[in-house]
Amino acid sequence: SLRCKECGRDYPQEPIYVCDFCFGPLEVNYDYDAIAKNISRESIQDGPLTIWRYDELLPASRDNAVNIGAGMTPLLKADNLGKELGLNNLWIKNDAANPTHSFKDRVVSVAATKAMEYEFKTLACASTGNLAGSVGAHAAKAGMNSYIFIPSDLERGKVVGAAIYGPTLVAVDGSYDDVNRLCSELADTYPWAFVN
Repeated sequence: SLRCKECGRDYPQEPIYVCDFCFGPLEVNYDYDAIAKNISRESIQDGPLTIWRYDELLPASRDNAVNIGAGMTPLLKADNLGKELGLNNLWIKNDAANPTHSFKDRVVSVAATKAMEYEFKTLACASTGNLAGSVGAHAAKAGMNSYIFIPSDLERGKVVGAAIYGPTLVAVDGSYDDVNRLCSELADTYPWAFVN
C-alpha cells in the first residue's frame, strides 16, 4: 500500500502522491515479513547487474522494467576523507557512473516502469539538471513522450544533458520552486506521470 508520511493513513497502490487528509507525501508501505519469506541473498545475486536485481524490494517488477542499466556503480575507498572524519574504513558510492551520470537514474527507472504499468504515455518532471537527463533517457528507452520543465537560466550543459534524448523542454522564467509549482498544477490537468 501507500502510507502518508505525516498522518499514517493508508492508500491503495495507485498513481497518487499526496494524502487527501493532511496533504503529506505518500510513501510505499512494505510488508517486511512477506519480503523476508520471499527474498534471499541468492535471489538478489542471481539478478541482473542493475537496480533490478532488487526488484522484490521495489514497487515494480523487473519483467517489463524500463532499464537503461542503472545501479551497480562502484564503491570508492575514501581514505583521506575517512581520516578527516576519524573513520578507518569509509567508502563512497560513485553514482556518476550511472548511464546518465546521475544519482537519479535508479529512482527514475522505477518511476518510469510504474508509469508504464499504469499506461501513462508521457513522463514529465521539474528539474535543475540531474532529473532532467534521467527522465529524458528513460522516456526515450520506454518510447514515451517526455516534458521537462526547467528554470530558464539553467546552465547550458545541464540542458544539453537532457536535450539529447529528445524531450520537450520548457524553460520557465522563475526559480525551481516556480517550476515545481507549475508542474503540480499541470499534474492536475494532464494525464502525465510526473517523476518529482
